[in-house]
Amino acid sequence: MVEFKAKVGPKGQVVIPKPLRDEYGIEPKGIVVFREGKDGITVSTPKTGAVEAFREIAFSGKARRKYDHNMDYFGEAVMERMKKAGLK
Repeated sequence: MVEFKAKVGPKGQVVIPKPLRDEYGIEPKGIVVFREGKDGITVSTPKTGAVEAFREIAFSGKARRKYDHNMDYFGEAVMERMKKAGLK
């Protein structure tokens, strides 16, 4: 296990060392998760599940190549369910 040290800035900001950003695919405006445990704080990348993957694709702003009436209905049904569940 490699250990890195970083200073905390006046606003509480810490720069994640480049080797770790590269290794874990952390990009500018990316998300990291902080967890408090017995031994201190851990920083990790978020676990992505099917919902997060769908949301990323759905809200990417890319148009579908071919219009399909069945897919449009399906998309509306999914969006309704997401709204009811309190998801954007």
